[in-house]
Amino acid sequence: MKKQGTFDRHDGGALPAVSQSPAHSASPASLNPSMSSKPSTSSTPSTPSTSSPIPVTEPHPAPEPPSPSEGRTRNEVARLLLEQGPLPAAAVAEQLGISATAVRRHLDALVADNEAQTRQAPRRGRRGRGRPAKLFLLTEQGRARFGHAYDDLAVSAIRFLAEHAGEQAVKAFAERRVSALVGPYREAVTRHPDAAARAEALAGALTREGYAASTRTVATPGSAPGAHGAQLCQHHCPVAHVAAEFPQLCEAETEAFAELLGTHVQRLATIARGDAACTTHVPAEPVGSEGRRRFPPLAGDTAEQQDIDSATPNGGTTA
Repeated sequence: MKKQGTFDRHDGGALPAVSQSPAHSASPASLNPSMSSKPSTSSTPSTPSTSSPIPVTEPHPAPEPPSPSEGRTRNEVARLLLEQGPLPAAAVAEQLGISATAVRRHLDALVADNEAQTRQAPRRGRRGRGRPAKLFLLTEQGRARFGHAYDDLAVSAIRFLAEHAGEQAVKAFAERRVSALVGPYREAVTRHPDAAARAEALAGALTREGYAASTRTVATPGSAPGAHGAQLCQHHCPVAHVAAEFPQLCEAETEAFAELLGTHVQRLATIARGDAACTTHVPAEPVGSEGRRRFPPLAGDTAEQQDIDSATPNGGTTA
């Protein structure tokens, strides 16, 4: 034990040794009175308080499409899942003869595109350590990569109907189909007082049914100044392939639109004929006196509702 008053060598200089006895321990404040009135600070050198610029996060670029070789490999991975799935990644790699890393990259891309999904492999025997094996299988969207024959089947069925029951049966089928399509939205459409608002409501209903519909305001030739009609545009048609051979589908759809909108409408273009969209013109004002017209019945119609009087102020439909 060093005596009080001796010196230790420290960093090349002499410093007085402080007694380590509890009775004589000195606090930092007693050694330096000025420290008692100042907050304690870190011994590290302080840097000037300057505001650093906030880094700007660059937007992530859109993922590039796979190269032709990668596209072929990904298609092979998807086809293997179609034919033999669900499969673990190791089995896919073994059968295709490529690395597990490459297979996982393609599987992750299929999952990200909602073309594949995963599930846990069923356990057999005693439960071992580690995570359960993950199996990959195609979703319905992934199966669509290999195409469907629904359109061909529908065309064949309607051909059979026309051959054995006549054109009138095809017309009745088309009317029944469009009735089931727009019938559930009748109240949502007909509660609006004017044709333009009804067209907008009908576009929303068609969009929910997969037609990607929208409306835009257009001038109607011969209408009153300031009066504008609307164009109902369907940018997608799920039955365009069938309607190309059986235009009765488009005709029944147009008549049902007229009945719902309460006014005469005119089809300007159809996807089935090769146009970019199915466009229906809705005039600015309801049609005038044209006598009584009979539109195809919609779901929930009564016999009285099926006979439409176009001379009524709202075009013959009741809201």
